[in-house]
Amino acid sequence: MPSQQTGGPDTITPSDFTPLGAAPAAPGGKRHPLRITVACGLALFAAALVFLLGARSVHIDIASQTAADSEIGGPALPFGRHRYLLWPGEYALRVSAEGYLPLQTTITVDDRDSQNVPVTLEALPGLLSITSEPAGASVIIDGEARGETPLTDLPVPMGEYPLTVQAPRYRTVTQTLDITGRGVRQTVGLTLSPAWAVITLDSLPAGAQILVDGETQGSTPARLELLEGERELQLQLPAHAPFAQTLSVTAGEAQDLGVITLARAPGELVLESSPAGANVTLNGEFQGQTPLTLALPPGRDHRLAVFKPGYQRHSETLRLPAGASEKRQLRLRALLGEVRLRVTPENALVQVNGRAVGRGSRTLSLPAVAHSIEVSLEGYATQRQRVTPRTGLAQQLDITLLTQQQARTAGVPAEITTALGQTLRLFKPEESELADFSMGASRRDPGRRANEVLHPVSLRRMFYVQTTEVTNAQFRQFQGGHNSGQISGQSLNRDHQPVVQVSWQQAAAFCNWLSRREGLAPFYREQQGIITGFDAASTGYRLPSEAEWAWVARANGSRLLTFPWGDSFPPTQAVENYADTSSAFVTGRVLNNYSDGQVVSATVGAFPPNHNGLFDLGGNVAEWVHDVYRIPTDDGRSATDPLGTGSGDNYVIRGASWTRAKLAELRLSHRDYGQAGRDDVGFRIARYAE
Repeated sequence: MPSQQTGGPDTITPSDFTPLGAAPAAPGGKRHPLRITVACGLALFAAALVFLLGARSVHIDIASQTAADSEIGGPALPFGRHRYLLWPGEYALRVSAEGYLPLQTTITVDDRDSQNVPVTLEALPGLLSITSEPAGASVIIDGEARGETPLTDLPVPMGEYPLTVQAPRYRTVTQTLDITGRGVRQTVGLTLSPAWAVITLDSLPAGAQILVDGETQGSTPARLELLEGERELQLQLPAHAPFAQTLSVTAGEAQDLGVITLARAPGELVLESSPAGANVTLNGEFQGQTPLTLALPPGRDHRLAVFKPGYQRHSETLRLPAGASEKRQLRLRALLGEVRLRVTPENALVQVNGRAVGRGSRTLSLPAVAHSIEVSLEGYATQRQRVTPRTGLAQQLDITLLTQQQARTAGVPAEITTALGQTLRLFKPEESELADFSMGASRRDPGRRANEVLHPVSLRRMFYVQTTEVTNAQFRQFQGGHNSGQISGQSLNRDHQPVVQVSWQQAAAFCNWLSRREGLAPFYREQQGIITGFDAASTGYRLPSEAEWAWVARANGSRLLTFPWGDSFPPTQAVENYADTSSAFVTGRVLNNYSDGQVVSATVGAFPPNHNGLFDLGGNVAEWVHDVYRIPTDDGRSATDPLGTGSGDNYVIRGASWTRAKLAELRLSHRDYGQAGRDDVGFRIARYAE
């Protein structure tokens, strides 16, 4: 086709072309809207395709008990519940649910195709309300005091907690709280059960003072509200005998004790004898030794008997009016016995009970009681012997004095030391004024217990007693793994504390082990590791007999002590380790206005020794003694060097401890018993000197 010259010789101008069926172009050169729409759609499709090809499936796994909402900050395509398509990278995540704290965090999406993101929401505390009947009870949740009832909307985190609700004079309620949390309100309503019972009583005559556990509660007639448990009830009225009864009070169970008839006050008989120390029985029951005060119920006859070895028995029947007082002085007639003394050298001086009777051999007519015979001569060691004459039976006593050198060779050491370093002190009861003494306590003694029956005892054999209690360090040489334990964070296991948590069997086995270690014949008989009896002739180590323990604790010159510090209560200074003010949070009991500075057991020997040079005998820890436990008889017959039966179920425990504070427990005549180890019971060792 020939060219057309329009703009230049060589310019070719295109002709207009319109496709068949197409509309002519719009004037001015504008594009059609359909084309724009198609182009945009294609662009969006391409972008979506690119996004889908590069995106990863991410599931937000939310742990909650209510419906949760989640939100992703950034380009995200949600599909399904908490599932999104996201490109790899970091995103802000916001999660919320009713009852939970909202969560804002950052998540990282990696190249894995499918990913799970766990999310745990923190629940809001629950709102707890507690009411009680009566109100004002203390509320303790999980060991923490939270106030007094009623409590409203107390915030408590979700979970299970122990709940304790307590009020004075009511039984404590304990249960488990299951707190829902998430702001949910929960209510606990409790009715506390009374811990007391109503006790009604009257007396004849009326107006008697009422004491419960030693505290005044008014006068008869009365209606009392007493806390549950064992309660000591006493009624006191002038000119009448005191009334005492042990009540077993059960909460909610009322008791009517009716009308208690008070007996008229007994007559009082003050009884003395010459010589003193005579045994006294009233209506066949042993009462003690003279001097003695007896209470005689009025209006009837009483059989009185006064007797002492070597003297004629005095018996009579007497009656005293109510409230009357009478003093009697009895002179007992001696029963004589013959003692033939053969003395070498012949010019040695002979004294009987400290009174010179001549020199050399001679025949003496003496009352049939124990006498001290002393023979002395310059240059020789003085010899002392005790002899008890027998009526109608002559006795011969041969006494040969030794030179001072001979005496030193034959003398028994005043102290011995064991292989473990323990010091034992020698005691010679026969040389004491109280070789014959009364164990137990009079019924009139404050705090006296039923197992403290008065009975006469004689000690003749010399014996050694350890000056301190056996320590943990000493006992662990026998049983290396022994642990005395602790209480309320306070150790009982330090080396120089007294060993505790030791049974009677273990204590006796320790004695045998120590005897074998030193080449002594064991005192206790054993079969397959069990103590089955003892050999009284053995001088091996053993536990002190109960009579020996009582003698070294109480015999002070010519008198028997009531307490380690004397005869009055309470002590005025720290003399032993008892339950004092510093140990109240451990023991729950306190000796008022007393402080010894020790919370639990003290180092042995931390307090001054007693009058016999023995430490901690009346405190620190109570002590096992040798004897099988029994309640003594009161027939007035004296036992010499008693050791009790060979075996039994329980054994005697003597002395107070760091857990004791009551008058009854601190008395030296107090008796306890058991067989298993305790945190307040230890022991000390003893042995015969010959």
